[in-house]
Amino acid sequence: MSRLVLVLGDQLSEGLSALRAADKDRDIVVIAEVMEETTYVTHHPKKIALVLAAMRQFAKRLTQAGWDVRYSQLDDTQNAGSIVGELLRRSEETGASDVLVTEPGEWRLINKLKHAPIKVYILPDERFIASHQMFETWAEGRKQLRMEYFYREMRRKTGLLMEGDKPAGEKWNFDHDNRKPAPDDVAFDGPLRFEPDETVQEVLSLVAARFGEHFGTLTPFWFATTREQSLEALDHFISKALAKFGDYQDAMLSQNRFLYHAIISAYINIGLLDPLEVCERVAEAYDNGDVPINAAEGFIRQIIGWREYMRGIYFLEGPEYTGRNALGHKRDLPALFWGAKTDMRCLSKAVEQTQQEAYAHHIQRLMITGNFALLAGIDPARVHEWYLAVYMDAFEWVEAPNTVGMSQFADGGIIASKPYVSSGAYINRMSDYCKGCAYKVSQKTGEGACPFNLLYWHFLDRHRDRFKDNARMGNMYRTWDRMDGDKRETVLSEAQGFLDRLEAGETV
Repeated sequence: MSRLVLVLGDQLSEGLSALRAADKDRDIVVIAEVMEETTYVTHHPKKIALVLAAMRQFAKRLTQAGWDVRYSQLDDTQNAGSIVGELLRRSEETGASDVLVTEPGEWRLINKLKHAPIKVYILPDERFIASHQMFETWAEGRKQLRMEYFYREMRRKTGLLMEGDKPAGEKWNFDHDNRKPAPDDVAFDGPLRFEPDETVQEVLSLVAARFGEHFGTLTPFWFATTREQSLEALDHFISKALAKFGDYQDAMLSQNRFLYHAIISAYINIGLLDPLEVCERVAEAYDNGDVPINAAEGFIRQIIGWREYMRGIYFLEGPEYTGRNALGHKRDLPALFWGAKTDMRCLSKAVEQTQQEAYAHHIQRLMITGNFALLAGIDPARVHEWYLAVYMDAFEWVEAPNTVGMSQFADGGIIASKPYVSSGAYINRMSDYCKGCAYKVSQKTGEGACPFNLLYWHFLDRHRDRFKDNARMGNMYRTWDRMDGDKRETVLSEAQGFLDRLEAGETV
């Protein structure tokens, strides 16, 4: 008897475990565009378009390879509107009673499949380097689950940038070399752009009609939607940008949104590129002398370090992780996150870029939007939903721990040893955002004082009981305590005034 083989929109890999376990001669592949998956958060139109277009391209590829593919487009009149509904429809249509699927990357969908009124066999997602068991074994008995030590295990496991038992360059981590401020000139034209073909154009028309009210601009749309295009994008980055990626990976520029970044995370996360093959290509560039060690190591760490570690944490901590709120933050997400006017130039630029590109790099997310949300005491659940919605590469297994844990410290320190908060000085050092801002980054109090300067101390003061004994935060509290008492009162009063205006919906 035939079985259904469910392929999800972020599983567009021919080596997928569910496809490998299937019989091409008798089993039936099900790929479905459904409203439930496009609207459980208000996904950015570019994100929806990327996934739907890549799904259609992948379905063609499987059909050409000899698979029987039953594909459901979003506007099909018989479309059931949900993944489980489509499985039941295809089961009735074909007589198949069992389903094979590679494990989804969200507890939400895993639970729906486990409770579906049809037998679903969930197979491990072997596209990742660390299995759940491997991560659990590594984590067992550790007081702190720090990424750096997991990353070293991954280097040993893969052999990437290893010279025998020792790391290349005699150091595991070259992050210290990768914190250069924004350069005056960027000698890279940005990621490779592709002209939409007929399939992509059809999807763009559909998305414009059905999701035009979602936050974000749909066009221009220039992303890769096939494996071949994704490999071209990877080649372009390695040959033209990787050498300087490390130096400037934390920098931010108002007039250059991409600097030396690869913009391939979405292609990896939906399955068009394999993470290990990407890292092997980068390591090869280092071995050939084409790129320096800090660039190669910094890039590889993002994938076999952070990416794998985040997935490990997500599945280790379980479905309730996204609801954690260790700091008790309750403020609603301000309208400025959805494009409302703000006089803070750094936030304005980061949100504008997010709206137009469905992309911002890790420091923009962590130290601009994330830093502000944490300092302002915004409910981490709302922050999590925003990040999941607005970024093209955001899928819950990787987005949630980055947001709930690393960015918002809502998990109480499982991921981060201290909150990622900063005053305006850090933003000024790593970007040109402060130039031309209505606020003055050098001003600590009074009219025109940078809100980050005020909110930074307000955050430390209101959470003193939790963080006063944190070894990495002692200097901050000593600086606060040395401050004149009247000045401290002024800082707290002005910060609270800012938060009151923010909550009242005023332009800040």
